[in-house]
Amino acid sequence: MELKYFTIEELNSKLKDKYDNAPEKEQVANIHLFGIKYGEVIKKHNYKATQIIRAAGIKKSFSAELSKGIKLSKFVNIKKEYDS
Repeated sequence: MELKYFTIEELNSKLKDKYDNAPEKEQVANIHLFGIKYGEVIKKHNYKATQIIRAAGIKKSFSAELSKGIKLSKFVNIKKEYDS
């Protein structure tokens, strides 16, 4: 399967939307889900979690959470109902 190309700006926008629209107390889980969903793309293009988090306007400390999601991406599949 060929990976779709996303610019860093597209990823920033997607993460910001996912974070801003997450239910209360589920923002961090949504950062993990984002990392799982887009982990292959992020790794393939050598994007850094810190640059994605910073450009999305999210607290810098959350780059560790995005890194966790990216690492999980090779082990985890997202259930269809949570893959928006």
